[in-house]
Amino acid sequence: MNEPNQWKVDAIVMNTSHANMTDAVFWDFGGVILSSPFEAFARYEREAGLPENFIRGLNARNPDDNAWARMERSEVSTAEFARLFEAEAASQGHRLNGQAVLKLLSGDIRPQMVEALRRCKARVRIACITNNMKAGEGAGMARAPEKAAAIAQVMALFEHVVESSRLGWRKPDPRIYRHACELMGVAPERCIYLDDLGINLKPARAMGMRTIKVGDPDVAIRELEGMLGFALRD
Repeated sequence: MNEPNQWKVDAIVMNTSHANMTDAVFWDFGGVILSSPFEAFARYEREAGLPENFIRGLNARNPDDNAWARMERSEVSTAEFARLFEAEAASQGHRLNGQAVLKLLSGDIRPQMVEALRRCKARVRIACITNNMKAGEGAGMARAPEKAAAIAQVMALFEHVVESSRLGWRKPDPRIYRHACELMGVAPERCIYLDDLGINLKPARAMGMRTIKVGDPDVAIRELEGMLGFALRD
């Protein structure tokens, strides 16, 4: 008769021990706290008559030195990025507007992720590691003033915001993860990292972080709850 209740107690103890393993949670921003820009890219591709995943494919070519990478390291201006990105598209036989693509970068805030972030902050330390560009307003790259203000409120929750455009390093460069750990004064083995791109999770995992690949935000929150041992939603 008492076995189910005993199992529940054991589960709670086990999950609470998981929380004791975590000093900090690092969050990517676009595609995690915000909806993925890939969704906006797909809409643009349909409207412009481009092949599916064409923009992502461009970004995957010469990934360390293409226009996208150089922009995220602040090596080129927005105008230079647009020119270079358009040239890369032309080399693949298609035309696009580089400035229009820049406007697609800032997604919509995911309320459930912000709630999870707030609850997480109450129990462990939190920071953001984001590849971004000096486009739009602030780290979230929003263009509309209302969205920029809302994103700024979310950004203010983080103890630190580590931006590729300020550092000159971009994920998956291991230096950006080490820098985040040093800023927070935490060991990688005591951290969890969430990102929507597997390539950005690999270096974090190699350093000893536990990682979560974010697709469906509700699934990711459930996985994070399991790692932390406490609820991040009602």
